[in-house]
Formats: sequence, C-alpha cells, structure tokens
Amino acid sequence: MGGPNKVRLAGSVLDRKRHVCAFFHSKEEEYRVLLPFIKEGFEQGDRAFHIIDRHRRRDHTRRLQEAGIDVAGAESEERLVVRHWEDAYLQDGYFDQHRQISLFERVLLEGKNQGYPLTRFVAGTEWALLDRPGVHDLIEYESRINNLFSKYDDPVCCTYDVSKFCASVIMDAMRVHPAVIIGGVYQENPFYVPPDEFLRELREREGKNGTGVA
Repeated sequence: MGGPNKVRLAGSVLDRKRHVCAFFHSKEEEYRVLLPFIKEGFEQGDRAFHIIDRHRRRDHTRRLQEAGIDVAGAESEERLVVRHWEDAYLQDGYFDQHRQISLFERVLLEGKNQGYPLTRFVAGTEWALLDRPGVHDLIEYESRINNLFSKYDDPVCCTYDVSKFCASVIMDAMRVHPAVIIGGVYQENPFYVPPDEFLRELREREGKNGTGVA
C-alpha cells in the first residue's frame, strides 16, 4: 500500500519500503538523485526535514534554490526544516540513539498534526565520523529506527559518502535498510535484516570481541 502521495526516488515509485540507505561518491551525485525527490515533495504539499552539516548550510540552500525551491518561504512556513547535526544527532555534544528516534517520531507526528500528507526526511550520516560520545551506535540506531518507520508512510533517505566510511560500516548500513540506492538506482534490498535479528547479531559480535559496532 502506498502513502497519501506517490513518492518517487532514484527512478522508482516507492512502495512501503521507505527507509532508504543512499550511497554516494560525491555531493554532485547526491543532489542529482535527491533534488527531484525533494522538489516533488514541495509540489505535492509534503513537508521536508533535512539534517546536514552546518558548514554545508549555504551550499545546501543554494542547490535547493537552483532547483526552483523557495527556501526562504518554505522555511518561514516551516514546510522546510533544516537542522544541523548539533541540533539533532549531537545535541549536548553526544549521540543518544533513543533520543534521536524520539525526535524523529515527534517530527513525524508534528507533520501529521499540521496537515501535511508526508514528511520527507533527508539525513546525512557524516556526524558519525566525528569524535563524539555515542557515534559508534550509528548502525544499531539505523536498525532500531526501522521499528518506527515501518509504522508510517513517510520516506527517509539516509545518505552515506562511501569515500569516508570504512567497508564494514557500509556493509552494515546496507543490511539495516529495507531499500538502497546504489549507482543512483533505487532497489529493494535483498540483504536487509530485521531489527530483532540484527541487534541480536550485534550483541553476539560485541560478546566475542568486547568492542562496539563501528
């Protein structure tokens, strides 16, 4: 069953698998894939919630404007919410996966209460490369949040720069998302592992080597 609006991303109309892991080699590739998805959302009356590196705020705004999006107008109406890592994942200087899942649920419900058909999320992950407490819980968090997003039609696209993450993190990231974008193409993920199973595997790993997940 589809959501209130059709959602197109990377050449496909999404089904219920809307927690998407997108692997990119450059910002140019990332925006080439994501801008049509973002623009479609505004055209269909959806809300947008983006989490980005604050150092990229100006570039992000420029790219949205060049795509024909009225950024100032959308932000003033709170149809577009852009948060920096410090205002989302790294509040108070550390990452708490349960706090972040609660934040996403609040944003989802806020969008519903304001009458938006969907909230379209775009969430960068490079914050997990910083030296901050809790960042090694990235993959565990990505797995757990499937329990939230499976209850909603709202699409969330988690972007990964493959040139910055190690291969083991990229492999795990793929396994905890029901759908992936590779080479600019969306596809259902045959390697997806449900949260209960994946989290059990993580516990076994940690028991064997006494370390975290990343």
